[in-house]
Order: sequence, then structure tokens, then C-alpha cells
Amino acid sequence: MKYQPKNFDYLYGTPGFSDQLLNLHFTLYRGYVENTNKLDELLKMYLKDGRTNLPQYAELKRRFGWEFDGMRLHEYYFGNMKKGGSGLDRNSAFYKAILHEFGSWEAWERDFKGVGLMRGIGWAILYYDTQGKRLFNTWINEHDTGHLAGACPLLVMDVFEHAYITQYGLRRPEYIESFFKAIDWAIVAQRYNKQ
Repeated sequence: MKYQPKNFDYLYGTPGFSDQLLNLHFTLYRGYVENTNKLDELLKMYLKDGRTNLPQYAELKRRFGWEFDGMRLHEYYFGNMKKGGSGLDRNSAFYKAILHEFGSWEAWERDFKGVGLMRGIGWAILYYDTQGKRLFNTWINEHDTGHLAGACPLLVMDVFEHAYITQYGLRRPEYIESFFKAIDWAIVAQRYNKQ
């Protein structure tokens, strides 16, 4: 079964995100979906032909993680955004978990934004460790490396330059503030509640 790109057109008109920026970002995302499907087909062909011992097969296997995670992380990212954002229920289990782990909402927000402001390209992700029942703000440098094994992404923020540079230039802090105003906290809390 081929992956189909999800439609995030509902984000057009989001304050702080020009339609041009979103259109370019959606195009990039669709490329990850397309390349995930291409690699999947090629890997199946190599397997069917018994060519799993070739260096080309190994390189395609390595590349698959990059394309798949690029696809999935963008789906989390766009999926936890909403035009105008949504409020956070301060009586929710998610909010209480943030307070338990970080001491205050402000401390969590400072930490998450600090992760997003780290030099380099990548992702800032609030993870929930399902075994340890803990929350972590984590930097992911490349799509396919640095993930916390067994942990579930709750909030994903893209901090690759393509996510903001055409609109904000090098002013990443302004982009992060716009992102925070567009977070759909109901979705983030829902992700937490599914764990």
C-alpha cells in the first residue's frame, strides 16, 4: 500500500505563516511521501530478486529512514498546528504531567523554546516515554537519528530553515513565537491521552 500525502490546506491563512511559506513546505512534505513510496518499491524489488546482499540495498535501507521520518515528522508538525491555535485545558492530564515533570508551564515552555533555538537544523520534539512515564524536550538533528526509542512525539516543531527562512530570514525566535500561537493544544493533549 502506498502512502498518500495528507492535506493540510486548512493551515493556509494561519497568522505568522504566509501562504507562500506553507505552499513550499507542503511541496517539500509531498516529496518525502513520494520518496518513501519509491524506496519502498525498490526495496521490495531487491528483496524479491534476492539482492539483499548488495551495497545498493544497504544504502536504500539507510535512506528509507530519512525519507519516512521526514514524511512522518512533517505530519506530526502540521497536524499539531491550527489556524489561530487552540487553548490548553489546564485541568487536563497532559497539563498536569507538564507541571509534574518541569515544575511549571513556564519552565517547560522555556526549555522547549531553548531546544528550538539551538544552533543547527532539525526538530524540537516533546516526547512522552511510555515506559518511564516521563516527558522530554528533545533535539533531533536529522530526521532519522536521535529519536528516543519507544517514546511518542506529542508536540513537533520543525526548525529546519525551510520552515521559516522565506518569511523570517534568520529570525528563528520570531518563527517560534508564531508557531506557539498556532499550536493545537487539543491535538497535543489527545496524543498524550492515547499513551
